[in-house]
Formats: sequence, C-alpha cells, structure tokens
Amino acid sequence: MTNINQQISPDSIDRTSIDRARIPPFAYVLTVCIGVIGSNSLALGPIAPEVARSLGTDVPSVMVASAAFGLGTAVSAIFLGRFIDRYGPHRILAAALLLLAAGLTGSALAPMLAFLVAAQLVVGVATGIALPSIYTLASVIAPAGRESETIGLVLTGWTLSMVAGVPLSAAIADFGGWRAVYFVVAVATLVACAAVRLAPVREGLAGKTTSPLAALGVRGAGPLLIACAAFMAAFYGVYAYIGEHLHAALGLPLSANGLVAVSYGFGFGAAALLDRLIDRFGAGRLLPLIFLVVAGVYAAMAAVSSSYTAMLVVVFFWGLANHFGLNVLIMRLTGLDPTRRGAIMGLNSGVTYLSLFLGTLGFGVVYGGAGFSALPLAATGLMLVAAIAAALAPR
Repeated sequence: MTNINQQISPDSIDRTSIDRARIPPFAYVLTVCIGVIGSNSLALGPIAPEVARSLGTDVPSVMVASAAFGLGTAVSAIFLGRFIDRYGPHRILAAALLLLAAGLTGSALAPMLAFLVAAQLVVGVATGIALPSIYTLASVIAPAGRESETIGLVLTGWTLSMVAGVPLSAAIADFGGWRAVYFVVAVATLVACAAVRLAPVREGLAGKTTSPLAALGVRGAGPLLIACAAFMAAFYGVYAYIGEHLHAALGLPLSANGLVAVSYGFGFGAAALLDRLIDRFGAGRLLPLIFLVVAGVYAAMAAVSSSYTAMLVVVFFWGLANHFGLNVLIMRLTGLDPTRRGAIMGLNSGVTYLSLFLGTLGFGVVYGGAGFSALPLAATGLMLVAAIAAALAPR
C-alpha cells in the first residue's frame, strides 16, 4: 500500500514539476465522502426535537443515539482500522459506505428509539472504518510535494457538511420530516459508494494486519496521538457549549448558533487555499507552531466571549487554524509507517471520538462551575500540551 511518490523528499523535487502535478480527481470523491459522513454526524442535533416528538420521547433520550454513534465510531476505528492495511483502503471504503447506507436507511425506518440507537451504532461502526480509509487514500493518491494540498482538499468535506449539510438537513426536516433527512443522506452515500467503486485507484502493495497495540508502538505514534487527544478534546469541549453560551449568557436566539457554524466552516474551508504552504515548509516543523496558534485563538476567544460579533470573527480564525492543525496531524501520522497507515489512522479516529466524549463531559463540568469563558482557557492549556507532544514526536 505504499506510494512510491512518498519516498521522494519534497526538497529534492523540482518546484515546477510539483506545480504541474495535478491532484487526482478521486480526491474530490473523497471530499464528498467526508461531506456525507459529516452530514450524519451533525444532523441529529438540529432535528432532535422533531425526532423526540415523533418517537414519543424526549431530546436527551434521542441524543443517546448520538452517543451510540460516537461509541461505534471509536471502537470500530481502533479495532477494525488495521484491516485497511490487509485489504486496501479502496475496497474497505466501498464496503464501509454500503454499511453506512444500510445504517442510515435503518435510522430513517426506525419505529422506536431503540431501533434508532441501534441503527446509529451501525452508522458509527461504518464511519469508524470509513474515515481512516479516506485519510489513508488521501495520502496514497497525493502527488509528491502536494500531500498537504490533497489532504486539505479532502478535509473541506467537513466544511460541506457544516455549511451546507446542517442547514439543508434542517430544511428537509421542515418539509419532509426527520426521516427524509436520513433517506437523503443514505442515497447520497450510495452515490458516493458507486463513485468509489468505479474510480481506478492504485493502492500499491498490501500491508499486514496489525494489532492496535502494535500500531501504537510505531515510533512517533504515541506523542502524535497524545497531541490528537488534546487537540480534539479542546475543540469538542468548546464547540459543545458555545451555542448554550450565546443563548443563555448573551440572550441571543437559537438561530445565532447557525452563524457560528457557518463562520467556522468558512474559516475551515478557506484554509485549503493556503495548504500548499505546508508542503513548502514541512509538516514536522510546522505542527507545534500551528498548535500554538490554535492556543492563541482560544485565548482570544476567552477575551471576547461577551461579544457576539467578535466571537464570529474569532470562530472564523478558529476554523482556519484547526484546518491546518488537522491537515498536518494527518500528514504526520500517515507518514510514520506506510505499511501500517490504516491501523494508525484507525487509532487516530478512535482517539478523536473518545476525545469527543471525554472533552464534552469534562468541559461540561467546567462550564457548570465557572461559565463559558473558562472553557477556552482550559482549551488553551490542552493546546500547549498538544504543541509539546508534537514537538517531542520524531520527524
């Protein structure tokens, strides 16, 4: 599964030939795959009241389905990601998208809450194997010297899901009911699956199935996964409560949360235009600096948390900086051992979703005791930990 382009040092490549190297069209297919996955990840929150009314329950009970999704994603990524190296990310991604479509269809047809929770667990299992496959494929197909641009393009799928997917899901729910949301995403998933199956992709030589602990032993994996945990816990911990802060503390309507998501999404997507700078300066050198910039953004957020307008500006730069952080982190992880990329990226996705759970829980305690302004400060501390861990990881 190695990519011969990855063997060439960017410093030794003629700059003109790099600029002429085209990013493969398949990268856009992977972008759509991320967008589909993200649309499910973010869809339940806005439509939860309608789901609760339809199933005769309350919103907190409905959000158990979201927890089941996160748990399924984490467990699947950690324990099934290793099979990407055995069977190849292209084949695994196609199979995962089929399973994802089945889980989404089950969600749409769920007659009661228990079925919805089970269906979202299946969706989580599919997501846990699909995301590492997508990130692995992005690193494999990237032209030499344009790795960051390729991965950055794929990551803009999260922008699609946040800026377009969430508002579209809410609109579909208004006109066709919440079940229509899952049907539409299921159809989009099948279209993405067909595009993946039909695309010719050279994966290189297959690797071997590696246990999660063995992949954790790859030189450099430990510090980078610690950095990932701190990075993701900071993001999800702050993002989970920013909407409540705007509504409860600043007295803004719930619709104000939509502009926050859009501002973050535009910042995250705009960063893709600058990704080529990462390829020029080197991912290993930049990652600690990027995490320090993210820490600075959180510090600024704490300072302006009482102003909605200032918050929107800071949130834009939050998305911009987080895009660079996620991009370079994936580059560093996929470059550790080409024969174990799948297992390593599986650990990355598992750590991400475990951090979602722990970050949301831990920051909730801080929010209840000290208010929102304490959350960006706590996130600043976590980003300092991430910067230190990234600096300690061997290049």
